[in-house]
Amino acid sequence: MKKKLILILAVVLIAVCAFVGVAACADDTIVVYTNAYFAPFEYFADADTIAGVDIDIMNMVGEKLGRDVKFENVDFDVIIPNVHSGSLCDVGAAGITITEERKAQVDFSTPYYTSVQYVVYTDNSGITTSTVDGQEVIFWSQLAGKQVGVQRDTTGHIYVDGEISGDGFAGVLKDTGAKCNPFDDVTVAITAMTSGSETADVVVIDQLPALYYVNANSNIKCAPLYYDGTADSEPVATEEEYAICVTPGQTELLEAINSVLDELIKDVDESGDNGIDRLVAKHFGLDA
Repeated sequence: MKKKLILILAVVLIAVCAFVGVAACADDTIVVYTNAYFAPFEYFADADTIAGVDIDIMNMVGEKLGRDVKFENVDFDVIIPNVHSGSLCDVGAAGITITEERKAQVDFSTPYYTSVQYVVYTDNSGITTSTVDGQEVIFWSQLAGKQVGVQRDTTGHIYVDGEISGDGFAGVLKDTGAKCNPFDDVTVAITAMTSGSETADVVVIDQLPALYYVNANSNIKCAPLYYDGTADSEPVATEEEYAICVTPGQTELLEAINSVLDELIKDVDESGDNGIDRLVAKHFGLDA
């Protein structure tokens, strides 16, 4: 009799969940997909712990909502599709650049950081820097004929592949012999470059990860990637904006993320740094 009662209760519980919706009966944990090879925004502090700017931001969001936050390290290229479906995760936080294609799949937060694409290179890369407004830069034309390593499905990948293929526009590297070679993560791409692999003469990644890897490796250098100037235009940096994305319809979660970002952006100290700047410094080890 007791077994029958337990079975009946289980059936009733399943029916209730089906009636009120799975979310009401599910764990109230916010599941965040990230890619922990994009320091200082996300990286492995040890073998089991993911840390970084985005991690701190999402933990603040969890505190604001009174919900636990769980971070899962995945390949970057699966983040947007899984956030879109909402079946395995609620949030994507991985220094994600806002693009029109991604906006069609997920809801983005307020932009919280503007980055520039950088070229990571070695003395053997055959790269010569130029000077723009007193800063050493690398022009796209310098990448002609190069094997360019990128992290798969990142903005660097999008930019480099677009400028080589020139689909629908005159790509600056089209027909120059340059090739875009995607890697699963930045570390593998940089290792390929420094080991003399034929798959990567240089690596194109975002500014802060580039600086992070250069600070940790004395045998590599980096400089911002600029579009060459013309008779009608000045040289311009290859820029992008980062945001956090959520599954469409997660209004309360998106509002909480925007609230945290707004507080951080408006929290400017005497040196002119806001809360995001200070988190970046913290994870670069510059605030000690």
